[in-house]
Amino acid sequence: MKTIKYAVAAIALTTLSFGAMAAQSISAADAQNMNKIGVVSADNATTLDGLEAQLAAKAEQAGAKAYSITSANTHGKMSGTAVIYN
Repeated sequence: MKTIKYAVAAIALTTLSFGAMAAQSISAADAQNMNKIGVVSADNATTLDGLEAQLAAKAEQAGAKAYSITSANTHGKMSGTAVIYN
């Protein structure tokens, strides 16, 4: 029984540590002091929050520490781009 408790605790701590490493949205001014490593794009979002979540997820998948949204379009489904930084 103790083994199961320790396993659950370890999984919970691992999940929390991965969440702490998620890419953070930054302003253009903050981006001046960071290294640009690329651009990500997302489409077919139904809300601005959904679009930002997609861009944040793609930034994280690319290994970015931060991202700055550079465009958002609302022609039909929403789409946008973000510059990613390390």
